[in-house]
Amino acid sequence: MRSPTKPFPLLCLFLGFYANLEHLPVAESASDYTTLAYKGCAKQVFSDPTGVYSQAISALFGSLLSQSSKAKFFKTTTGSGQTTISGLFQCRGDLSNADCYNCVSKLPILIDKLCGQPIAARIQLLGCYMRYEIAGFAQVSGVEMLYKTCSGKNSAGSGFEERRDTALSALVNGMGSGNGFYATSYDSLYVLGQCEGDLGTADCGECVKSAVQRSQVECGSSITGQVYLNKCFVSYSYYPNGAPKKSSSSADSISSPSGQTTGKTVAIILGGAAGVGFVVICMMFARNLMKKHDDY
Repeated sequence: MRSPTKPFPLLCLFLGFYANLEHLPVAESASDYTTLAYKGCAKQVFSDPTGVYSQAISALFGSLLSQSSKAKFFKTTTGSGQTTISGLFQCRGDLSNADCYNCVSKLPILIDKLCGQPIAARIQLLGCYMRYEIAGFAQVSGVEMLYKTCSGKNSAGSGFEERRDTALSALVNGMGSGNGFYATSYDSLYVLGQCEGDLGTADCGECVKSAVQRSQVECGSSITGQVYLNKCFVSYSYYPNGAPKKSSSSADSISSPSGQTTGKTVAIILGGAAGVGFVVICMMFARNLMKKHDDY
């Protein structure tokens, strides 16, 4: 069996982000958390004539999906030696277990649809994300910016940036609680932040500070913004009729305010039952076995 070619820097993984100049409205419903934020697919694909990598990925997806109904974060590995593949998922801290499972169940489908079988991939929805990578794949800093989107012109009147910065400062302070997730509202602004599940409290605080600074610089006076770093993300939204109350389970709490658009982010909302993720995993595995059979 041929081994995969030498990995390239992880920065290449994120060159394939979706962007679209057309402004698309975000669905203001409970399905909002399954809207695509961005994708990252490595250009290099598996050299897999025997199907060993496909089997490892299928096992990885199955393991991650099975944990998503009872945990908000899970990290694991499958395979051995050169075929070792590590992966994880994380759900937004305010999603229920059922919503977390529903969100994560979309991710294997999207990885197969949007990426195929690269040696590393990351798909981020508004409510959850999943990533995997082959052993030896190069890493980047936890505060490396992966993606950002800024939407809407400042229609909130004078002093908006000062109010936004006050809200973001409250977010940074709130993240110091050590829970890895915090959401709050201030003067018609709703802010939210989250760190990857295994990130320590100090590193989480530094990551969120970096993300906040990036949002201030990158988004300027935009009334909504989302900044995703490698190990954390922050978002803020302005609601002219008053920000929603902080919620521990509402999937609607960061839906688009007053019909605002998501800027250059392509929105993809997948339907179907939550269990469809298992079906897709099985189909991927079966397809690979058929290909293997045809090669003989």
